[in-house]
Amino acid sequence: MAKHGAASMLTLALLLGVLALVPTVVQSIGVCYGVIGNNLPSASDVVQLYKSKGIGAMRIYFADTNALQALSGSNIDLIMDVGNENLGALASDPSSASTWVQNNIQAFPGVSFRYIAVGNEVSGGDTQNILPAMQNMNNALSAAGLSNIKVSTSVSQGVTAGFPPSAGTFSSDASSYMGPIAQYLASTGAPLLANVYPYFSYVGNQAQIGINYALFTSPGTVVQDGSNAYQNLFDALVDTFYSALESAGAGSVPIVVSESGWPSDGGTAASASNAQTYNQNLINHVGQGTPKRPGGMEAYIFAMFNENQKTGAETEKHFGLFNPDQSPAYSINF
Repeated sequence: MAKHGAASMLTLALLLGVLALVPTVVQSIGVCYGVIGNNLPSASDVVQLYKSKGIGAMRIYFADTNALQALSGSNIDLIMDVGNENLGALASDPSSASTWVQNNIQAFPGVSFRYIAVGNEVSGGDTQNILPAMQNMNNALSAAGLSNIKVSTSVSQGVTAGFPPSAGTFSSDASSYMGPIAQYLASTGAPLLANVYPYFSYVGNQAQIGINYALFTSPGTVVQDGSNAYQNLFDALVDTFYSALESAGAGSVPIVVSESGWPSDGGTAASASNAQTYNQNLINHVGQGTPKRPGGMEAYIFAMFNENQKTGAETEKHFGLFNPDQSPAYSINF
């Protein structure tokens, strides 16, 4: 019996060892940490709030020294943006990328860097700088022995066009730069970072988009696209990105949703109730993936805090899960 038990234990150990080698589909929810406010808590308090709520991933929008110091040793995975204003220098000068990596990544060995976003929703002539800046950033990371950190760029859903999702392509304005970026991501194994907002699609087209479809609360299929049935707009928007990648010859590139959220005040359909419904349903949904790509997915909710100095529409100030005093803007369960 003892020998049989030992053999069983050995078999189990070997099986577990094999299972440990099988890649699992990533399923995680992070939260974007914006700092455009004059009343926000310290970075160290923010990191403690992430940990106390069980939020395992964060996105920051520039190399924020305070945040990086607070994140050291926290095991919180990080997307860190390279500010759009730095793209020109990074694209034209490889040494600029090396210096950036040295100052903002190598200087913080206790931080769990996951992705570097080379620009966020870049527009105009700067779009031509994205790919060379990504290439220089990848080379700098590789030279520093940090090729495990994936380099991408974060784009808005405006770079895609087409309906239903299977007809998705990169838009006529974006295809000239998004096609080469998509193929480069396929070559490096990095995901495309996509900002996906059913809220803005709904507000911009209420005649054709129902609020339930936008909030994940439709009782059944709303859009039938071949064999794929869409019960929520989030999946349709993400799968439009997947179709665009396929049409660009980069169908192997995964999508990481680098922003998604719903405002709790300041405009059409912006209420605490709708924001709570959308974000809680998004958290509950990420384990399913989309009709085109079932399985787990990574998504980042925008944003951790209401930011009182955001410009633009009033809704921009009301995307926070939390108020500046760290009290919940509404109930949410991670």
